[in-house]
Amino acid sequence: MRVPTRAVRRLVTVAVAAGVAVTAPFALVACGTVASGGDAERTSLAQQLTEQGDAPAPTAAANAEIAANALAVLESIEVAPRTEWDGPFDRARSFGDGWGDPDGNGCDARNDALARELTDVALLGDGCRVERGSFHDPYSGETVEFVRGPGTSDDVQIDHVVALYNSWRTGAQDLSFDERVALANDPLNLQPTLDWVNDEKMSQDASQWLPPSESYHCVYVARQIAVKASYELWVTAAERDAMTRVLHDCGG
Repeated sequence: MRVPTRAVRRLVTVAVAAGVAVTAPFALVACGTVASGGDAERTSLAQQLTEQGDAPAPTAAANAEIAANALAVLESIEVAPRTEWDGPFDRARSFGDGWGDPDGNGCDARNDALARELTDVALLGDGCRVERGSFHDPYSGETVEFVRGPGTSDDVQIDHVVALYNSWRTGAQDLSFDERVALANDPLNLQPTLDWVNDEKMSQDASQWLPPSESYHCVYVARQIAVKASYELWVTAAERDAMTRVLHDCGG
């Protein structure tokens, strides 16, 4: 079975090969032999984003270091226009139906993301589904209490940092179905956020939307760059320029 090049180059797979301990919060699935050459910046960025996920808020020094590596990785990403709109987007046919289990722990990617980001977490009897917990949303800066239930579960949603429809129009159409499923469930591309924030973002890129909380802009853009580089997606000129502006302001 062929190991997909894009999957092979996932950032944390590279980090593991380089001897970087990657356990949480963005532990990705290693898919095979790591591609050699040009991966130093990706390795460093992966390590920084992984470590930053454990911190309550990025410091100016951390932002500056992340930005430097993200800018280096951004230079390696192709710049091209989005493909033309080609009708209604079928999420299930393109990226799989529902949530997968990328780390093989028996829990789906949504509940893994919630368990990773919430504090004082209580799980249901299956040891996977998050019943409740306290959630601080890095996108908005707001803190809410999450309670699982028919009228409350959707109060905290899972954002794809690189929106799936954006990825579809910037190279994901060239990926295999399995690669697209991996992209849709990759922890580095999943961020819990409040429902109104997710609704506001929709499928916009960094030139069209950034999180309401400016303190998360650097990490947010760096994660988008990391995901796009990992899956060999491209950026538009406007997207690249917006990312560059954000990253140049990091740590200032």
